[in-house]
Amino acid sequence: MYKIAVIPGDGTGPEVTAEALKVLNAVAAKVGFKYETQTYDFGGDRYLRTGEVLPESAPDELRSFDAILLGAIGHPDVKPGILEQGILLKLRFSLDQYINLRPVKLYPGVWTPIKDKGPEDIDFVVVRENTEGAYVGMGGFFKKGTPDEIAIQEDVNTRKGVERCIRYAFEYTRKRNKARQLTLCAKTNVLTYGHDLWDRVFHEVGQADYPDIKREYAHVDATCMWMVKNPEWFDVIVTPNMFGDIITDLGAMIQGGMGIAAGGNINPNGVSMFEPIGGSAPKYTGKGVINPLAAICSMQMMLEHLGEEKAAGLVESAVAWATSEKLKSLSAGQMGYSTSEVGDMIAQRVADS
Repeated sequence: MYKIAVIPGDGTGPEVTAEALKVLNAVAAKVGFKYETQTYDFGGDRYLRTGEVLPESAPDELRSFDAILLGAIGHPDVKPGILEQGILLKLRFSLDQYINLRPVKLYPGVWTPIKDKGPEDIDFVVVRENTEGAYVGMGGFFKKGTPDEIAIQEDVNTRKGVERCIRYAFEYTRKRNKARQLTLCAKTNVLTYGHDLWDRVFHEVGQADYPDIKREYAHVDATCMWMVKNPEWFDVIVTPNMFGDIITDLGAMIQGGMGIAAGGNINPNGVSMFEPIGGSAPKYTGKGVINPLAAICSMQMMLEHLGEEKAAGLVESAVAWATSEKLKSLSAGQMGYSTSEVGDMIAQRVADS
């Protein structure tokens, strides 16, 4: 019996989460595992109603679950940063979800802006460090609001944080068992302290414990270039927090857009949280036109993380069938089906498989 916390969140988050849960119900019945869910109303509406972003008790309560399924965070009536820092970053840091896992996979039938590239070329994974770097919020202002203002934002990299991320990436590359190649994406020629640490740990750990995994290195600017020109060169990429934030959005575009981009915030020894990375898309709220595939794929990642490999495979196959045989587009309002109809077809495909 899996215990799953559900945070539908803001905007179109509740709509796409409903479809992910619809498919989860279908695949659970098909494969034969049991689960129970508990829903939390964390998000913009709650904040506007109560003034509370996240209850103090929330992180401890969420630790009792096997996984968290998140819809979206971001409300047009709430100043940017309040919900993102108060919910997303707070949960990532409090629950020590030190890996952000982002598959970049082009499904059959999906358009990519990269000419002459297909599903066989775009299939790699980004392992992003998720709890350090510039995102820890260390720094401050001096003489704020004056012509002499100084703003400092510190990029924090610890040996422990870097090594555990790199080891996870090596293990993931080995388990993925495709090209068995891990690429470090950093900027060692300019960021000569923190990224020197990344480079040293990457090669020390790889040489000592993962001699079967080929090691490559690319500066972040070169990584962006090669992701567009030769995405087939990549198998798994490991990268610090900020660079991972940037290159995974580029990855979403080359795999067909935010409508298919799923991600996981992973604590290998605790509770992990899975979410579509496209945001709350408030202008589409309640219209039934938003693409739920990213949320469904996030749920598929959750199943894989929980060890339900067969169930995850059935969901992935159903998504590939829908993109190749049914959907006209992945864009909101252009799919040829409503949000709930897409969820229905994926759920039915799973049930019939």
